[in-house]
Amino acid sequence: MNYETYSNIMYGWMAIAVAVFFLLLKITAPYGRHASSKWGPQISNRMGWIIMEAPVMILLLYFVSRYSQNQNAVTYTLVAAFMFHYINRTFIFPFRIHTKGKKMPLIIVGSGICFNLVNGFSLGYYFAHFADYGNQYFYSMNFIAGAILFVTGIFINWKADNILIGLRKPGDTGYTIPTGWLFNFISCPNLFGEIIEWTGYAIMCWNLPAVSFLVWTAANLIPRALSHHKWYKEKFKNYPGERKALFPFTL
Repeated sequence: MNYETYSNIMYGWMAIAVAVFFLLLKITAPYGRHASSKWGPQISNRMGWIIMEAPVMILLLYFVSRYSQNQNAVTYTLVAAFMFHYINRTFIFPFRIHTKGKKMPLIIVGSGICFNLVNGFSLGYYFAHFADYGNQYFYSMNFIAGAILFVTGIFINWKADNILIGLRKPGDTGYTIPTGWLFNFISCPNLFGEIIEWTGYAIMCWNLPAVSFLVWTAANLIPRALSHHKWYKEKFKNYPGERKALFPFTL
């Protein structure tokens, strides 16, 4: 596949993300607090996370390992940064959350697998066939600024997750209003942090598949945050009215 064909696939994939964004503004994805049996068969929430997140790592590693002669330290660093996020998301995070007895619809697991297969292919194929980073790229503004944003986003995402996990004791399944830190300004600092993280990654990589991944992240997480915010306000009559959904003081 030449780069022009590859690029057209990526632009088409991003166009689909835009369509999905508007769809998700109307239909709330049925997982987590929004899960419902009306969406068909369900499996364990924990198992669902693992099954749908693992494919992106497998496919990315397949391409990078198969074409290892085309790689250098920069490529391996960018791949490692991506893997760092997904190792946590796939094998650590699902075992930290207190979701005993909670279920995830298979339709969500299936859509997550498809999403991650495409992302694993797009990033892996680019790193295997088109990446052309010299070692001096480590000193570029793209890499340095992107890395700072990436780490900042991870910090925000993980700290918000820790606060949310700490709201429940083992065995609890109910919800309470999170308070303190960024939760004083927005309902979803965890999603805010993830958007910052992948914005940083797109800048750090400075390539089309990383931008595509960011577009899809925003297409999924912005509607998700709006749904969470609406849910909080409907469930808790005393929910702070000054809080925004995702971006402090704006949205």
